[in-house]
Amino acid sequence: MKTNASTTKRAREICEKLLKAERANKIEKSILPSEVSVIDRLLERGLEVEDAYDELYSKLSDDPRALHSFFDLLQSVGAFWNAESNQEARTDKARLVAVNKKIERVASSLAKLLNERAELKNHSGFSCNTLYHPVDAIHAGADGNYGYEQYVKEKLEEMTGQFDLKYWPSLGAVIQAIADDAARAAPSPHDALTEAATEGPRAGLADTFRAFFVAIEEGTGRGFGYLPRSFDLTDRSVASLLSCALGLAAEQAVDAPYVKRLRQRQRERSNQS
Repeated sequence: MKTNASTTKRAREICEKLLKAERANKIEKSILPSEVSVIDRLLERGLEVEDAYDELYSKLSDDPRALHSFFDLLQSVGAFWNAESNQEARTDKARLVAVNKKIERVASSLAKLLNERAELKNHSGFSCNTLYHPVDAIHAGADGNYGYEQYVKEKLEEMTGQFDLKYWPSLGAVIQAIADDAARAAPSPHDALTEAATEGPRAGLADTFRAFFVAIEEGTGRGFGYLPRSFDLTDRSVASLLSCALGLAAEQAVDAPYVKRLRQRQRERSNQS
């Protein structure tokens, strides 16, 4: 893509002025240091993204909010969906699976013990002063909760008095329900960016690019953002912007063919789903 040198220089100046203002604002407020680092990398490698800035400005200059919006999402993706963050997200997902499995095992064992204790209390020659009604357990668990004490406890006590114990689940049944719930649980992402950045079998650079594409999709009018509905960037611009935002060294930086292949795979997945 041929560009006019003076136009390209002007576009870079405008984009970098915006980034510098963002940087100053974040530093003044002592917020988002990871995004400040992304800005620093973009400013340090301004020559590498000069053509990308020219494309951005040519497509977004009609609405200053759109240019701000783009750089906001670029900073966010670079800061929170880099390789380390993507691996951490996968680790959290695996840990959630493991925790649910452990809850299932422990809760099932506890339910059996609670049922055994109830049987002994009811049919042996001994008893012990322990919780037996599920509402008593709720009261104990809510100890110190002002809102519960003021607005909930009395109503539950009224219901406890109205209905015999046979109408309530046993403690063992309640705990077993928790075990069954954990057994059915499957991790699901909170948002589309998390889903995109963790959909692959292993963490990698492609995760960040997928998150970036979703962020742009959500930033357009289709996602009630300020970017134009038809907004898109060339493979070359995407490659240079993210390579610099992520601080990839020359031997790690991606090129336009990499982005093109990734986009093609994404389209193929979408067509299959």
